[in-house]
Amino acid sequence: MHIFCVHVEPERLDVDDLLLLYYGAIYYAMPSTLDNDLNNKSTTRDSKDVSVDPDTQKTIDSIKNVAKNIRDASARVRDTVRILRQSGAIDELTQAVHEASVAAREITREVNSATKELKENGVIVRTASAIEDTTNAARETVDVVRDVARQATESAPTTAETLKEAASKIKSKNRA
Repeated sequence: MHIFCVHVEPERLDVDDLLLLYYGAIYYAMPSTLDNDLNNKSTTRDSKDVSVDPDTQKTIDSIKNVAKNIRDASARVRDTVRILRQSGAIDELTQAVHEASVAAREITREVNSATKELKENGVIVRTASAIEDTTNAARETVDVVRDVARQATESAPTTAETLKEAASKIKSKNRA
């Protein structure tokens, strides 16, 4: 069995050192001698003549197959992590995430600054006031139009009735 030992100075520890420690620990977690010891023990157990019914034997074979798949997957993961580390892909991804977070921070600061400027210059208050003035003017206009329509109906009731009849005839012709 291998023992993995590293001396680390905390004040000089960086991301690369941490990744090296982590992936080294994974890589050395199941060294090949341990795998060989396990395989030798299982073959020793297999060599005993034990009568087992077919269903139990299927279960045993299935468990052995799962164990083999776990060992194979573990070896592939260790190799993949080692290759990723050596290729620089992890460092590149880390750098990209760092750049994205810095950009997000700068954008947030810019938006915050712009908002403060608008507030200080009174643009927001003036805009809200203009919207309120426009809304009030529109309400007044609607009120005036209602009054004009009411007055027109009162002063010329037959004209209003004639217009309603003409409008309904036009609507009925369009429907037909």
